[in-house]
Amino acid sequence: MAGHGFPLRLSLLGSMLSGAALLSGAAFAAPPADLDARVDAAMKAHGVPGLAIAIVEDGKPVLAKGYGVRRLGAPERVDADTIFPTGSTGKAITAAALAVLVDDGKLAWDDKVIDHIPWFRMYDPWVTNEMTVRDLLVHRSGLGLGAGDLMFVPTSSRSRADTVRALRHIKPATSFRSGYAYDNLLYAVAGQLIEEVSGKTWEVFVRERVLKPAGMDSSVTEQAARFANPNRAWPHARTSGAVRGMGEQAVLDERKTLGDNGAPAGGLSSSANDLAHWLEVQLGKGTWAGADGKPVRVFSEAQSKQMWTPAVLTPTPTWPGKLAEAAPKFSAYALGWNVRDYRGEKMLDHGGAIFGVQAYVAMIPERNFGIALLMNAEDVQVMRGVALEIIDHELGRPKSDWVAAFDEFIDARIDGGLKALDASAKTRVASSGKASLPIPQYAGRYSDPWYGPMDIKQDRGGLRVDFTRTPGMTGRLEHSQHDTFRTVWDDPTIEPAYLTFALGAEGKVDRITLKAVSPIADFSYDYQDLLFTPVKQ
Repeated sequence: MAGHGFPLRLSLLGSMLSGAALLSGAAFAAPPADLDARVDAAMKAHGVPGLAIAIVEDGKPVLAKGYGVRRLGAPERVDADTIFPTGSTGKAITAAALAVLVDDGKLAWDDKVIDHIPWFRMYDPWVTNEMTVRDLLVHRSGLGLGAGDLMFVPTSSRSRADTVRALRHIKPATSFRSGYAYDNLLYAVAGQLIEEVSGKTWEVFVRERVLKPAGMDSSVTEQAARFANPNRAWPHARTSGAVRGMGEQAVLDERKTLGDNGAPAGGLSSSANDLAHWLEVQLGKGTWAGADGKPVRVFSEAQSKQMWTPAVLTPTPTWPGKLAEAAPKFSAYALGWNVRDYRGEKMLDHGGAIFGVQAYVAMIPERNFGIALLMNAEDVQVMRGVALEIIDHELGRPKSDWVAAFDEFIDARIDGGLKALDASAKTRVASSGKASLPIPQYAGRYSDPWYGPMDIKQDRGGLRVDFTRTPGMTGRLEHSQHDTFRTVWDDPTIEPAYLTFALGAEGKVDRITLKAVSPIADFSYDYQDLLFTPVKQ
């Protein structure tokens, strides 16, 4: 989350110029002189509606600026206070909230989770008893990639506590602490842990104990608060092609967002100004200058060290072509941060994505440098490419067209996905066969242990499916081959899936398995982890 903004008050630090905040203070290397032209050109070439950038040099904000528009077809411009959903970059905010509780003496990083949430359960009782607060944040629990994400993607009617209770039904993919697999679900547990320990919801505690002291006055933890702010960015995506990422850029329904139950994994909305403050706090090891010039401590230096210390090794990617220069030689995960190298420098970073928005935050601590970008589109090559070009400028490296390098990589990925779809279609045609049962006999109520119920009903001679815990996740079932059907969702932004019905000895539906249609679907659509069986009437 991916999924899927940041503000900063500049009245005491500089002046507002055309939606930009250019701040005084020491800097290692001023932002590139041609930054505006470069950003505008990249956005225009890719059809990106809006972008916001924050840069901190020598531990002080030097730029917070917006580009483009908040919504296609509307005149309102993005500025330094426009809020965007920030996706998984907010995991570091959840870690910071726990750090505050550690400073308060309310818990310790290596406390057992079950000591604070007595009803917490993993699938394996031994893991339940051994899971620590630190384990919740570092993706080494044994859960598979994105396991359980369909409990809050694309949205959900579940409570956070109900989501935590469902965790006990998700089978592990590996043994405990044996390796790395990115998940969002345990950050939801971390949010529930904050409530159990503090007596305040994640939303309230983060707002009062992290955002407010950090001067992040525009940032919000609740969707209702985001919608109440007229200065907000709308999501955009290309969904009209064979796979997501193709077609024309279109405005998405901004209400279709991550379920509130998953907010601790990626539900924060923020602005360029606020993210500049967040970078100040991080680079200041828990302290920033304060709006009135008096230093404000958000969390202790000891907890800053804890949050930046790698806990689990992560795979180092092999990237093709020009991108090979940017690939890390070591990579690890700390508490809400990736820790890796870039051109010989230690870097902490994290990306975020939620349905039509992208975010990226990166720091090079030894240079006291940080950058944050927010974008109301899914064209990640623009955001990551511009980020690397700014980082290279900070490091004194020659200019590189990183946007073009990412373009090549993403084009190849989409092309590979299209070829795989085409090959799959030809296989289905070659082996196509009629369904084993009359259409009405596939209808019924089915349930998965962790997701819950799914209804399949006969409708006008066909079938309709309803993922009942996910509002709006409804659509037709179109016969594909044999006993496999393909979803045609009412909401075309949802990743389509294949449903395969398996029959028992009596010739009735015994189970349903699923998989994403697109070979490059986002991992949060973890259809493959579902196993639905008939609910006995």
